[in-house]
Amino acid sequence: MERTQKAEAIETLKAQFSKMSSAVFLDFTGMTVGEVSKLRDVFRAKGVEYKVVKNKLVQKALADHSWAPGLNSALRGMTGVAWSFEEPSAAARAVKEFQKENEKLKIKAGLLEGQVLGPKAVSEQLATLPNKDEARSMLLATFMAPMQTFVRLLAAPATQFAGVLAAKQRKDEG
Repeated sequence: MERTQKAEAIETLKAQFSKMSSAVFLDFTGMTVGEVSKLRDVFRAKGVEYKVVKNKLVQKALADHSWAPGLNSALRGMTGVAWSFEEPSAAARAVKEFQKENEKLKIKAGLLEGQVLGPKAVSEQLATLPNKDEARSMLLATFMAPMQTFVRLLAAPATQFAGVLAAKQRKDEG
């Protein structure tokens, strides 16, 4: 790779890392071309960008960040990076789902808002974050709960009064 090509690749990587919401670093050693193609299809369907990268170029692209040294141990051997742009958990979920079928795919590390995550944190925490729709529904339920309780409390005296009248009517008839 020529110097100008390296500089362009570094700039491209910088752009990807600057606009991402999260990234997952993967080791795909031992996977066949067909398996990697299937992985790329899964990523494409989830809106995740995936690229096989040179470790040195990633190190140079991230050199300006204080958290970059935390990734040095992950940037060894064959490395693929899956970037999520909309939902932080999209790449981690796709990897976790794909790992059920193919155990050769290994998580090296993750990156979320300038914090380096280990493989276990990526699969157990990042992959379980709610997506946008789930988060919206949880927020809406939280907003609605006080109002539902308020309406129930307003209706309680009328309900109890109706119960007292019904009991009085049964007593008078009996």
